[in-house]
Amino acid sequence: MNAAGIFSANGGRKRLAAALVVALLAIAPALAINFPALTGRVVDQANIIQPDTRVAIEQKLADLEAKSGIQLVVATVNSLEGQEVEPYANELFRKWALGEKQKNNGVLLLVAPNERRVRIEVGYGLEGTLTDALSKVIISNAMAPRFKAGNFSEGTSRGVDDIITVLTTDASEWQKRPSLRLDYQQPVDPANWILLAALFGFFILFIATARLSAAGRPGELDSVGGIVRVLHPSIADLPLVVFQYRAECACQFGLEPRRLLRR
Repeated sequence: MNAAGIFSANGGRKRLAAALVVALLAIAPALAINFPALTGRVVDQANIIQPDTRVAIEQKLADLEAKSGIQLVVATVNSLEGQEVEPYANELFRKWALGEKQKNNGVLLLVAPNERRVRIEVGYGLEGTLTDALSKVIISNAMAPRFKAGNFSEGTSRGVDDIITVLTTDASEWQKRPSLRLDYQQPVDPANWILLAALFGFFILFIATARLSAAGRPGELDSVGGIVRVLHPSIADLPLVVFQYRAECACQFGLEPRRLLRR
């Protein structure tokens, strides 16, 4: 073999070795993760699903697979072992080889309660039906509110119900359900409005205190009228303006302003 052939062979071996190193580095994190074993349609490692709810979910998943061939598995884990939920769910999905090989129609619902993460991993064959946008809606509307209340069983069950609905019914049917509409807005918690009002009141009081202190009149804070005059002098005249308006209206209806004032 000539020198050129030797160098070419050596270069090929080096490239192959480099490729093997890159491949090993890429799969090393996945090899180090202690994934739970696939023991059934519900793998509740975190032990957050009530026994009766688990039985009901398993029956729904079995019916789904029998009717459509879609393999939907629910998994809860104690830890994501330092990974983000998306790569963890993807690796677990591949390790379990969910769905039919030819159709790639598997679905994984992953819940990591300790990290407060949820992920719906979908096989390529179902990505056009159970889209990322719909998965986020299901998690946000059906699951997250119940998880926040500590009801993991109901939240998981509702998530499974919505996933099955999307996979097995026509879009015109499941879009009628508020929890699955992309434009669905959750009702605002009244406590949020109370908090905003309290913050606004504190802000107003802070400004009034600063202005009165700068003007050397801190004593005016003893009355609401003093605070109002500091914030906006014209507001202090509001009662007079209201009376004048009511007097004008009274004249239009044939009443005397003084009689209205006495009322």
